Amino acid sequence: MTHYEYKVVPAPRRGERVKGVKAAEDRFAIALTNVMNTHAAQGWEYQRTETLPAEEREGLMGKATVFQNMMVFRRLHATTAADHAPDMPMIEDKRATQESPVTPERPDDAPAADPATARPHPVFSAPPLTAAAPPVTAPVVAAPSVTASGDETVPGPTVTEDDRR
Repeated sequence: MTHYEYKVVPAPRRGERVKGVKAAEDRFAIALTNVMNTHAAQGWEYQRTETLPAEEREGLMGKATVFQNMMVFRRLHATTAADHAPDMPMIEDKRATQESPVTPERPDDAPAADPATARPHPVFSAPPLTAAAPPVTAPVVAAPSVTASGDETVPGPTVTEDDRR
């Protein structure tokens, strides 16, 4: 039995700016293409885009339903390919014992390659149209803590007597 693993990512909300592309729908198409090509280069196959409801907090007590566009990708589970590969064919293949194998005349007649070892399509192996910047991480800063008596244990803002009233 074939097992897949799935990955769900949010679809882009805006198009990407690219030199020479002015139409909003073209910019959005480039953003989608980059997301799909990035995941395809990692071995993920695009399946579909779904619009799903999500409940979010609105104000202090309210809740609102918003709809999120999510892109679904899948790939063959790594253990599936290794565990379920048959060592011996279950049915004897008489074609394998032929003396003169038939070679395909056109590339279209060639047998299909194993999807787990096949090279990615040239479109998917191309780098994204825009250079991806490294992820930005915020520096971790310890917040000042104050004891119950009001004495500071970690350096923090100076509190005067006027501020305590």
